[in-house]
Amino acid sequence: MTDMTETCSAANPTPRYEHDVVEPAILYWGTPVILISTVSESNDVNLMPMSSAFWLGQNAILGLGKRSKTFENLIDVGECVLNLPSADMADMVDRLALTTGRDPVPAAKYEAGYRLVKDKFARAGVTPVPSDTVRPPRVAECPVNMEARVVATSPIADDDPANAGYTAAVEVHVTRIHVHPQIRLPGYEHRIDPDTWRPLIMSFQQFYGLGPRLRSSRLASIDEEYYR
Repeated sequence: MTDMTETCSAANPTPRYEHDVVEPAILYWGTPVILISTVSESNDVNLMPMSSAFWLGQNAILGLGKRSKTFENLIDVGECVLNLPSADMADMVDRLALTTGRDPVPAAKYEAGYRLVKDKFARAGVTPVPSDTVRPPRVAECPVNMEARVVATSPIADDDPANAGYTAAVEVHVTRIHVHPQIRLPGYEHRIDPDTWRPLIMSFQQFYGLGPRLRSSRLASIDEEYYR
C-alpha cells in the first residue's frame, strides 16, 4: 500500500488517492436487514430475510429473485410486512439462512444448500401477530413493522442475457407502521430516535450493527415534517 504522505509535495499538497479496479460478484455495501412476511393465495405464511431495499418517502423498492416464494406471494396477493430486526436479533435472522418456502426447492437453490422449511416463524423463533391493513402477519420481536401493498414491479438486468428474467424490483407503499416504544423520540408523536434504533446491517454477507453517532448533521436542521 502506498504511503499517502509520500504522494504529497510542496507543489501538490493534496494527497493522491489511488484505487484498484475490482469486479465483486455482489454489491452489498451495507443495508438494513428485512424479514419480509407474505402469504400465498391459500394463506400459507412465508418469512424471508433480505437486504436489497431502500425507501423514498412512504414507498420502498425491494430487489427480489423472481423464483422465490416471496416474489410469488407478492405477485399473487400483493401484500407484505417489512419487519426490521435490531442488531441483537442476528441469531434469529441467521436461522432462516439457506431456507426457502418453494416446494419443490429450485435445483439451483438446492445445490447452494437451501432446504424447504414450511414454518419460518417457528424456525426463527419469532412470534406472528396480526396486521391491521394487510393479510401477512407482523413479527412481534422486530422493533419496526411496516405493512405494505405492491404498487409496481419491473425487471432488473433484462439487458444482460446471463441474468435476464431472474430478478425484479418491487415497489410497495407503506400503509401502516408499528414500532416498539423504546425507539420513539421523546417529545415527538411520530419520530424515531436514531440514537436508540440500532438496525441489523448486512454487508457482503456478514452481520453488522451501527456504532454511536459520529457527529451532528446539517441536514437534521430541516424538520422531518418537511418530507411528509
